[in-house]
Amino acid sequence: MNTPYDFDETQNLLRDSLQRWLDEQFPFERRLQLLARPEGLQTLWQGLAQQLGLLGSAFPEAAGGAGGGAAEHLLLMQTLGGALAGEPYLGSAVICGGLLQRCGADDRLAALIQGQLRPAWAGHELAARHDPLAVQSTLRSHGEGWRLNGRKSLVLAAPGATHFIVSAMHGRDIALVWVPADAAGLRRRDYRTVDGSWASELAFDDVALPADALLGEPGEASRRHLQRTLDEATLALCAEALGVTQRLLDATIDYARQRKQFGQPIGAFQVLQHRVADMHIARLQAEALTWASLEQLDAEPAQRERAVSSAKVMAARACRIVGQGAVQIHGGMGMTEELAVGHYFRRATMIEAQLGSVDWHLRRVERHSDARATVS
Repeated sequence: MNTPYDFDETQNLLRDSLQRWLDEQFPFERRLQLLARPEGLQTLWQGLAQQLGLLGSAFPEAAGGAGGGAAEHLLLMQTLGGALAGEPYLGSAVICGGLLQRCGADDRLAALIQGQLRPAWAGHELAARHDPLAVQSTLRSHGEGWRLNGRKSLVLAAPGATHFIVSAMHGRDIALVWVPADAAGLRRRDYRTVDGSWASELAFDDVALPADALLGEPGEASRRHLQRTLDEATLALCAEALGVTQRLLDATIDYARQRKQFGQPIGAFQVLQHRVADMHIARLQAEALTWASLEQLDAEPAQRERAVSSAKVMAARACRIVGQGAVQIHGGMGMTEELAVGHYFRRATMIEAQLGSVDWHLRRVERHSDARATVS
């Protein structure tokens, strides 16, 4: 796997060890077996934690990590994407781990790194569309603790999670709370997503929480932590898209070389060569922008958000061009359950809308571009 980013020896070893383990322990057929039950991906999580010890790669040494950062998240997500194994790492390690780190919850982060806890991010609400700050769930003080009420939809990898990090409004301030998966008053409905993974709808009915369930302080700090973490997660999702689209592209090229029509491989037809070239270029553009945007994660918020949203738009475009091209060149068999291409296509389709649609990210780019022009 080549990227425009210059990895050091440790990062290359990290990627290669994960790739070998996925090849041996998580082939396509194994993934289908694990996803047959809601908690199946717990096996993958334990492998990443106990067999490989990779969950701390992007976290500081003080929390039990290896001292890496966002680059390690992207590197792991691109590799996991090639094996259709991005969840639960994205929600549990990138989002929940990032929030725990920024909110100073070192003990919980250390337990996550060791694989003892697997939290899931519960921030999406139907009425909010793609805006993570448009929250209607509520958190109120109650004695020495808290009471949580609200509904969350599309909580990815929720089955098998030990805890949830939930966004809620405390008065006019946004708050982040740590909720055990077995809390009284919490109801969960599991369902399959379009890519075959599992997600849940969560209902919080006056859930009682202790005082230490609050992560950080409600208000501007929590808002900044959430926005920064979700931007990092969005870029990690772009990296997953690179792994997914590379597998689609490789499978399509192999098929075009083998499938014959009119006595010659279909890859010899110029129209298909042009189609594959378009797929390759779309993926290269997404790759270049994803890794370039990594350098902007620590920039001021407007610059960071503009860069991340631009990368997400390009990654979504690559998912569509490469995914549709792969399925169409494979013909009807491209959408069968038996062929891996159909599963990669469905994952690429879901990535397009996950963590913000193309329209939502284009509006964010436009908003910050207009503000920049006004200042200039």
